[in-house]
Amino acid sequence: MESIFGFFSDPYINQILTLTGVYLITALGLHLITGLTGLFSFGHAGFMSIGAYTAALLSLNLGTPFILNVFIGGLAAGLAGMLLAFPSMRLTGDYLGITTLGFAEIIRIVFINLDITGGARGLAGIPRDTSLAIVLVIATLSIICMYCIYDSRFGRALTAIREDELAAEAMGINVLFYKVKIFATGTFFAGIGGGLYAHLIQYLNPADFGVSRSFELLNYVVLGGLGSVPGTILGTTVLSLAPEFLRFVHEYRMLIYSALMVAMMIFRPHGLLGGINFRKLLFDLIQRIKSRVTLSKDARRGQ
Repeated sequence: MESIFGFFSDPYINQILTLTGVYLITALGLHLITGLTGLFSFGHAGFMSIGAYTAALLSLNLGTPFILNVFIGGLAAGLAGMLLAFPSMRLTGDYLGITTLGFAEIIRIVFINLDITGGARGLAGIPRDTSLAIVLVIATLSIICMYCIYDSRFGRALTAIREDELAAEAMGINVLFYKVKIFATGTFFAGIGGGLYAHLIQYLNPADFGVSRSFELLNYVVLGGLGSVPGTILGTTVLSLAPEFLRFVHEYRMLIYSALMVAMMIFRPHGLLGGINFRKLLFDLIQRIKSRVTLSKDARRGQ
């Protein structure tokens, strides 16, 4: 038991696990947009940066409580997502992805040119309030929220939009309203992740939220399996920890990492857990256990 606590108390291990949890919360927001609703978003890091800078500036200038700052950062990102969604949700496919990518770049350029955000020098001196325990609690609540959305009428409407937008609209679903709502919800989670990230790293630079970060988050969702919450969890964990496990071959670790990505997309094009219905598997397992228990009881009665 002491060795387990010692493992998690190691500063390096603690930092990696906490950062993985932060990325998971952010990726779950993208999972709602891309995995559940089928909307392309290539600028998720831009909304993460809005949450990060909002929470950091509140902590530095107002000294308000950490959790409140993170929540306000999430609301700011969600509001930005809603404002972007209204004019752009009539677009589909690559056009929507390019729009979100352009918006993220606009946000990054704005942060570079603002004095309050530190400009290109970055924003330093942010208090370190993010801990592994806090991230685990928020990540758990986020996962619960994902399943609550899946089981709701709202979630079923989003699935219908993903499968066939025209058919969903013909059945009376207000497609634009649902798209705007889920985009605001997904970007809210990105803002929460950004606020936690700011108070973990303690330094923000606009370059940290560029195109590469957006596609990194998209990789988490796609590799794990579109439309799968366990897939997003697994994809984020694997892709976050893989570079660390490959440090023993640090000269070639990015080459190996890229090769693993290519191999996964060839042999598992739907993602690691794409197309796997865990509820059905669990239900089948329960039914098998019940049938075995029933057979054993009948056998005992026959004896």
